[in-house]
Amino acid sequence: MLFLIDYDRRKGQIVKMEVYHDSERNRANEERLSLEIDHIRSGVEREVVILEAASEAAVRSTHRRYFENWETLART
Repeated sequence: MLFLIDYDRRKGQIVKMEVYHDSERNRANEERLSLEIDHIRSGVEREVVILEAASEAAVRSTHRRYFENWETLART
């Protein structure tokens, strides 16, 4: 599975998350590029990434910073 995440660093939160099957890799990459271009044109500073994992639970475990606040992360 592929997870496209549009993350607002300043707010520390996910703005958008889309899930794609492995067979939709090209579509996910096109959407990532489109989001990045839109953000650049509008002056929005966001992080747009595609993560690959077996499940959402796996992504939440390996990339906690996208799903948990900084206070929670600092305590662990």
